[in-house]
Amino acid sequence: MPEPAIPLPDLLLHDAAIALGSNLSSPWGGREQNLTLAIDRIRTLGKVTAVSSFFDTAPVLYTPQPRFLNAALLLTTALEPRPLLQALLAIELTLGRDRSEAAVPKGPRTLDLDLLWFDDLVLALPELTLPHPGLQERRFVLEPLVQIAPHWLHPVLGKTASQLLDGL
Repeated sequence: MPEPAIPLPDLLLHDAAIALGSNLSSPWGGREQNLTLAIDRIRTLGKVTAVSSFFDTAPVLYTPQPRFLNAALLLTTALEPRPLLQALLAIELTLGRDRSEAAVPKGPRTLDLDLLWFDDLVLALPELTLPHPGLQERRFVLEPLVQIAPHWLHPVLGKTASQLLDGL
């Protein structure tokens, strides 16, 4: 008589939020095409459960550059934070992002992908801080995030995404 099958545990899945931005054209098209292609590539990393509208926004910090198109998405993934970040950076690179020392910090870019949060994880590493350290100060991040996750609770500040946006 065969042994009964031992059930395999489900993969541990994580919920993450990712901010997207573009203000330069790439070989694939303009800002909207860059974001759409990035979303398609992020789908290979897990299940995209929500995508915000695209928001046309003025640049901040470094202002002599074109306007941005910004969005946010929610992802359920089996990846851990560091591999997810590496995968996002690889997507940026394949879509023409220049992160070299010659690039202007906060300057024009074909694509910017930021890992905003990962479960309720609070993390401070040289290459990754979670939640994203500038999230609560950036309207261009919070507006799309509130559209798809208004009740997300910042694990350090104890405020929802909606409350953070209202506080700006």
